[in-house]
Amino acid sequence: MNAKLNEVIQEIEKVVVGKTEIVEKVLMAVLAGGHVLMEDVPGTGKTTTAMTFAKVLGLDSRRVQFTSDTVPSDIIGYSVYDKQSNDFVYKPGAVMTNLLLADEINRTSSKTQSALLEAMEEKRVTVDGKSYDLPNPFIVLATQNPVGSAGTQMLPSAQLDRFMIKISMGYPDFESQVNILHDRHTENPLDKIHAIVNIDELQQLIRESNEVEVDRSIYEYTTELTQATREHPMVQLGVSPRGALAVCRMAKAHAFLEGRNYMIPEDIAAVFGDVCCHRIVLGTKARMMEEKPENIIKSVLESVKMPVIKK
Repeated sequence: MNAKLNEVIQEIEKVVVGKTEIVEKVLMAVLAGGHVLMEDVPGTGKTTTAMTFAKVLGLDSRRVQFTSDTVPSDIIGYSVYDKQSNDFVYKPGAVMTNLLLADEINRTSSKTQSALLEAMEEKRVTVDGKSYDLPNPFIVLATQNPVGSAGTQMLPSAQLDRFMIKISMGYPDFESQVNILHDRHTENPLDKIHAIVNIDELQQLIRESNEVEVDRSIYEYTTELTQATREHPMVQLGVSPRGALAVCRMAKAHAFLEGRNYMIPEDIAAVFGDVCCHRIVLGTKARMMEEKPENIIKSVLESVKMPVIKK
């Protein structure tokens, strides 16, 4: 593993205790230029994880607590008339930052959620016919409570598709929770951590991750997997081409984190579930049988033969 990335993980784990796998997944999504959706019950550390990443990666960050009265202009900004210039002046919204923490994103209206779509995909916003580029990098770390919790609603499929991965924090194990209670007895560990990289160093790591070599057979393997989701009898909508691109970008980051400058099929298999489970829409029969997307993705991985790459 890259020494600098190892330092980043170690620093983050001073706050996010016992969740190495989650930390690595979020870091891979950042390296791949993607957005992260964290879903779990309240109090499991979703917001703390996002704030820790912002601090350790040296990123400018803003936080929006989504509520039913949050409006699109809070997110993308708005124009106001300026007497001196006799023109309208753009007032930036929360998205004008490197890392946007969208807290409890599924508590706000669909109109406000959709305001994030252009920003997440195009890395820019349009207000009153004028486009404004977002800072580079721009990453959304969104949290949501499980659908069905009081005051929540489902995110539209179009927005879910723009998140590179969807992960769940889960409860800490016994030893980790004891350590959490001990560490937070008199102080907040967030106050003790510091930035390991600056924006320029992070952008360099992102470029190196993107330069990981990919054999054509890996693209074919990814295509076979995504097509298998579209043809699965339990699936109404399979993984989109955007989803397939996200799989490859995330797999590049996985290979880079493993210390390789080339990708192997195992990289695809390792990230396929996190990238694709939230992208498939189950059919009526699957919903009636209470089938889980994770099981369908697992069956797809088992049904498609993994190519052999010689290096």
